[in-house]
Amino acid sequence: MSDEIDFDEILGKYHSDPYEYVDVRAVHTGKVHFLVEEGSQVDAVSGEWKHIPGTPLFEITRERNPKKITATTNGVVSSLCSEHEGQFVEAGEKLMTIRHPLKKKEIIEGILKEVLYIFPAPERAKYFFSLDVQSRIEKKGAREVSVKSGDEIIIMSLMKRDTPVYYNGENGVIHSVYFKPGVSVDQGAPLIGVCPADKLPLIQKVITRVKADWDKKNSTG
Repeated sequence: MSDEIDFDEILGKYHSDPYEYVDVRAVHTGKVHFLVEEGSQVDAVSGEWKHIPGTPLFEITRERNPKKITATTNGVVSSLCSEHEGQFVEAGEKLMTIRHPLKKKEIIEGILKEVLYIFPAPERAKYFFSLDVQSRIEKKGAREVSVKSGDEIIIMSLMKRDTPVYYNGENGVIHSVYFKPGVSVDQGAPLIGVCPADKLPLIQKVITRVKADWDKKNSTG
């Protein structure tokens, strides 16, 4: 992590293009039928209990079994791979891109992911903090919990087996937690973001600067 961060460059990037571009891919092989068009506004799952499904994006049929895939993020369909309409596609084939407008909190999280040490999920599985770490988080809060390489900090739950996961990154405090206990996380997705203790003032400067800059921008239109 660098001691110096070019705030103007980072913020300029987000000001000029305050969006995240989310690719939507085929969940499995099958024949595709699109349910949206380029330029369509789509909504993510919503409701207090996440009981209102997102906008249906496409239907994919395999062995006469159609499955509707709904949006997991809100935004606008910025590009649609219309050549796949009515065609058989392989799992993972890109079908469309959704342009998602970033909120201030998401922009801060995006910048922090560039400056924190990110510890990723080794496999697609469910994750929990180890009992010791969870206890310390409950008593003090995550940002008071320090970790060092070799610590058993997380439990991976896969195929009804629990396996300890050992941290192997920079020593520091747990600044950000990106997973929810018991909810599946994709392989390579971030689990935690760790900040060396001496860098905490720098991180706070990032957050303060973004909040002030974004509020100023939005108040002036």
